[in-house]
Amino acid sequence: FQQFSDTGSSRKEHVKITSEPKPGFLERLSETSAGMLIGLVTFLLAFYLLFTNEGRALRTAKSLDEGLSLVVPLDSIHSISQQNEGKLVHLAGALSTSKPLFDPSYGLSIQAVKLKRKVEMYQWVEYEDSKEYEENGEIKKETKYSYDTEWKSEVVNSRNFDREIGHKNPSAMAVESFTAVSPNVQVGSFVLSKGLVDKIDDFKQLSLSHLEDPHADVTRGGDYFYHSDNPRRPEVGDLRVSFFYAGLSGDDPHLGSADKVTVIARQRGDQLIPYHTKSGDVLEILYPGDLSAEEVFQKEHESNTMKTWALRAAGWLSMFVGISLMTRIFYTLVDWFPVVRELVSVGLKAFAVCVASSLWLLTISAGWLFYRPLWALLLALLSAVPILVARSRVLPKKQQ
Repeated sequence: FQQFSDTGSSRKEHVKITSEPKPGFLERLSETSAGMLIGLVTFLLAFYLLFTNEGRALRTAKSLDEGLSLVVPLDSIHSISQQNEGKLVHLAGALSTSKPLFDPSYGLSIQAVKLKRKVEMYQWVEYEDSKEYEENGEIKKETKYSYDTEWKSEVVNSRNFDREIGHKNPSAMAVESFTAVSPNVQVGSFVLSKGLVDKIDDFKQLSLSHLEDPHADVTRGGDYFYHSDNPRRPEVGDLRVSFFYAGLSGDDPHLGSADKVTVIARQRGDQLIPYHTKSGDVLEILYPGDLSAEEVFQKEHESNTMKTWALRAAGWLSMFVGISLMTRIFYTLVDWFPVVRELVSVGLKAFAVCVASSLWLLTISAGWLFYRPLWALLLALLSAVPILVARSRVLPKKQQ
């Protein structure tokens, strides 16, 4: 059953209420069984994620140490020495490209590694705010749908709206976004590989203040070109276009000097390509600015540490969710008894935290077993702590 109501505010909105009978015991048990299967898959994936993450982290750390011990700083970026052929080299200098990047549709050109055109369309956007409650033996869901107009870089499909009438968007944009990349990027006499060019992604918005309106139906306002009759009061379907650049590769009167980068890669002739370490990793590093080899490898170690801990946290969370889903059947079995239900809920959460923490530490220790056996043993012993703490709290309660 649905109930609609429109408010008188400037932001269009309406409320819809749907209801369905409260699921019976067998239905909830069936849903819990499906959740257990999902939980098992999530639980197993957590093991795989944690174990492979530790191997990756240690392999990357060894590769970085190997790279630092082998890297050769170049004396000059403008001459190519055959003595460094095949070696891991370190160099820093200004970016250069063979020719500027153009967007003839808007009369724009720039000497840079990348030029991005971003197109946004003024469109209707739907927002949902839902809440569930129980009433007269039924589960009711109250959803408030609100609609507002915004500039969006992707087409919003209004056919998926709860109420499309009065909130219809165009199905496509008349102008498309794109990113142009220079085919030849150099630092001094050395040509950067595609992998190194991909790392030049620090985009900055391009000021359009020095440009004229490209067409009669296009007007410039600030740093945007508008396809609109009135940019101050846009209508649904109007477009605005902005530009971004990365890796300034020539002196520009409005933007300044060419960007400097630091590169560590393998030298092959006049090319800088990936370097394969004995540890099984690949070194192909680029950072903005003028950095020493030690500073670059320090940044890479910090990045590796952050990635490792982020994946460890994701692994623990996956393990906790998996255990919670697999043990939820106990909560379903006592769902009819409110007091018991709440106690079981708290107990299951505590159980999931303790078991997930223990297995998390145990899996990490297994990943370290072949690389650092002593640390692996210490972590394995530490994995028993959460279980022992939980057990020590349960025993006094039993004695009481």
